[in-house]
Amino acid sequence: MTRRTLLQSAAAAATPALQAQTRRRNIVFVLCDDHRFDYIGALGHPWLKGHTPNLDRLLRGGVHFRNAFVTSSLCSPSRASILSGQYMHAHKVYDNFSPFPSALPTFPQILKRNGYRTGFIGKWHMGGDSDAPQPGFDHWVSFRGQGDYENPRINKNGQASQVNGYMTDILTGEASRFIKDNAAGPFCLYLSHKAIHYPFVPHPRHANLFQGMKIPKPASMIYKPEFYDQLPRWVHDRRFTRHGVDGLFGHTSTFDDAYRGYCQALLPVDESLGEVLNTLEERRLLNDTLVIYMGDNGYMWGEHGLVDKRAMYEPSIRVPMIAHCPDLSGPKAVSEFALNLDIAPTLLDAAGLATPPQIHGRSLIPVMQGRASNWRKDFVYEYEWEQDYPYTPTMTGLRTERHSFTYYHGIWDINELYDLEKDPDQMKNLIADMRIRGYQRGRLWMNLKDERRPLVDQLQTRLQQILAETGGEPRRSGKGSEGDQYAL
Repeated sequence: MTRRTLLQSAAAAATPALQAQTRRRNIVFVLCDDHRFDYIGALGHPWLKGHTPNLDRLLRGGVHFRNAFVTSSLCSPSRASILSGQYMHAHKVYDNFSPFPSALPTFPQILKRNGYRTGFIGKWHMGGDSDAPQPGFDHWVSFRGQGDYENPRINKNGQASQVNGYMTDILTGEASRFIKDNAAGPFCLYLSHKAIHYPFVPHPRHANLFQGMKIPKPASMIYKPEFYDQLPRWVHDRRFTRHGVDGLFGHTSTFDDAYRGYCQALLPVDESLGEVLNTLEERRLLNDTLVIYMGDNGYMWGEHGLVDKRAMYEPSIRVPMIAHCPDLSGPKAVSEFALNLDIAPTLLDAAGLATPPQIHGRSLIPVMQGRASNWRKDFVYEYEWEQDYPYTPTMTGLRTERHSFTYYHGIWDINELYDLEKDPDQMKNLIADMRIRGYQRGRLWMNLKDERRPLVDQLQTRLQQILAETGGEPRRSGKGSEGDQYAL
């Protein structure tokens, strides 16, 4: 190879990098704890109309992902999926005590290596015994575990101190300063709120709101023995625990007071979003900065007699997700599945960087721009049994565009299947009669003899396939083969 040819080859190789640098957008990712998908004023929540002006503003000017989900409805596993773009069975953060694996690449690490100034402000939560700065961030403001709403202890770049004030306001001030200090860009700000996690402590300025208002309660909240007859026994039993309506948070709060506190604690988050947007606008960065807002998991308020998350019911796994960047896309609502797995590749795409092969998610920017092809039609849901809350079992499920199927691993009970087109509130379990009897084998397909068998077989086969492709355990699908009968 001649020197001239060598130089031409080097220039050609450099061209994509130079093009990528011209597309390096500033990034602001805002994560709200336990914010379920439909608790925004503009989406029709009766209490919040007029009380979430900044979320409403983001919806009016951005892309609303109407079908946004988490692949594990629990804080730490979901946050690990956001950082890594991987399913829980791959990143192995199974519960809220698991530290994030030090060797696992994250989108902040990749951005930092490619010239971004990165900042993390808020709740980290993975491995609650430490608030030390984590790899991939130039600037760090966090706290141990769940932290406190009022006068919290904050670790700022390795120095811990008590800070007076309300947590959401404190984090917002730090976020605004980070934007101002790094306005020359490119920067990536990850703002991770403590709110709206239990115990729901409102800011004093909101403490008197929503008094006397009627609490909306779902139809499945009422105790009916015939309803629980079609559900796994654990759902009935959980009703009377701290994660159920009849044992709510260890009887430390009434349902009405907790619900009111949840809505009140959301309002400072909305105000925080407004301050972040205004700071970007003042710096003339709002149009070309990619701002994404989402919840780390959903939340149940009485559905099936439950509160909290963890279960594979729609209010537990669906989250609000809004992306705002006028230079990338105009305002619209889209129906494609958007997952917590997609945040990492989306932010890397916004920076002009390729998605690493170990990531299971996909960039949402093609969806925002109306040019997505061969988009996913289904995804896997996972939850791993926790020692602290033993009444909720290990579950693996498949959510398709029409059906929700949940397989319970290692318990003697029935599984769940819902047709969400006909039954969006998941009130009729289509395989309720498949409770395993003492004389039966445990494989679902062996006991189904009617027209439901092809559908269940299709769902379990697809669940098995995704698990195998992403490094999971295919047996968690509950899928067997016709040949199994000869080995039993």
